[in-house]
Amino acid sequence: MTFPERFSNLPEYAFPRLRSLLDAHAPGGEVMHMTIGEPRHAMPSFVGEVLAENIAGFAKYPNNNGTDELLGAISGWLGRRFGVTVDAASEIMALNGTREGLMNACIALCPETKNGKQPVVLTPNPFYQVYAVSAVTIGAEPVFVPATRDNGFLPDYSSLPPEILERTAIAYVCSPSNPQGAIAPRAYLRDLIALAEKYDFKVFSDECYSEIYRGEPPVSALQVAQEMGADPERVVIFHSLSKRSNLPGLRSGFVASGPQNMLRIWRLRAYSGAPLPGPIQAVSARVWADEDHVIASRAQYVEKFDMADAVFSGIQGAEAPEAGFFLWLPVNDGEEAAMKLWTETGVRVLPGAYLSREVNGDNPGKHYIRVALVAPKEETQRGLTLLRDCLYG
Repeated sequence: MTFPERFSNLPEYAFPRLRSLLDAHAPGGEVMHMTIGEPRHAMPSFVGEVLAENIAGFAKYPNNNGTDELLGAISGWLGRRFGVTVDAASEIMALNGTREGLMNACIALCPETKNGKQPVVLTPNPFYQVYAVSAVTIGAEPVFVPATRDNGFLPDYSSLPPEILERTAIAYVCSPSNPQGAIAPRAYLRDLIALAEKYDFKVFSDECYSEIYRGEPPVSALQVAQEMGADPERVVIFHSLSKRSNLPGLRSGFVASGPQNMLRIWRLRAYSGAPLPGPIQAVSARVWADEDHVIASRAQYVEKFDMADAVFSGIQGAEAPEAGFFLWLPVNDGEEAAMKLWTETGVRVLPGAYLSREVNGDNPGKHYIRVALVAPKEETQRGLTLLRDCLYG
């Protein structure tokens, strides 16, 4: 299959699909967007000051992989947060948003063949769409593994037949998961890494929501891998300041892994990547070094989790998640529910099927809607109340 043919088979991205579904219809009330996971809490107060201090850096080409200051700040944060030892010089690269890293790491690290056959890239279903697009880009076969209530919203890759696992080159996992907010416990990650060691594939752990949680902080796949003494090249982790620090427009994150993986990722970045501008790197270093703003933001999300539990009390399956900032609400049909909510109230949500792929006639997101809890508390309260009365009243 040619490169253009691979992409011709991709479904339309979620948000253009939503516009096609809803925009021909008038909203039934004041428009309220609860679709996109764009944090709206206050960003750290010092961002403008640091940016101004480093504004002259826009006149220079930036460091391609990250300044020593930024990489050191990230390494320090990983040590404080997860208790892991990561070499700033050889095991971390700054990213222009983690979507860049999630795709480019797949391009850099997936072999053309695995055991003489087309490689497989495993992805949870539902999933962040770049996982599947990354597989298609390199000519791998994406295999969609259901992440449903029955398995705690975490894909059971060990249930796959050996003929799939023997071709597997990469397995994506997202914890806390988008859209369901499930946290992968240590035992799950330990079993997944052991499976990766047995079948010689890499675990790509998307941990962008790790700092938004209600109870115990989520663990990192890198943390578990180091505890196990696993091959340092086995796990690749991805983090971002978008959700942690309410800075989605900064487009700043990082990838960390063993030195051989990172060498291949660096080489690709040298030709095709988009390094962070110097002033953005300076801001990012300061943000990774500060935890006060993260604690304050997390407290606001916990208040909204509690609010959602109160609003949907007694509605089976509608409880707020362990982590992240989405509700994954059960409905008869996600598109029908989104349309009804839009035309009767003006609240805009995302059908769950737009985040999933149909496999063997089943789309695990079809009977859900995703609702983002990113707005201020009063606005969120109003939106959730309208949603409950419209869909569950």
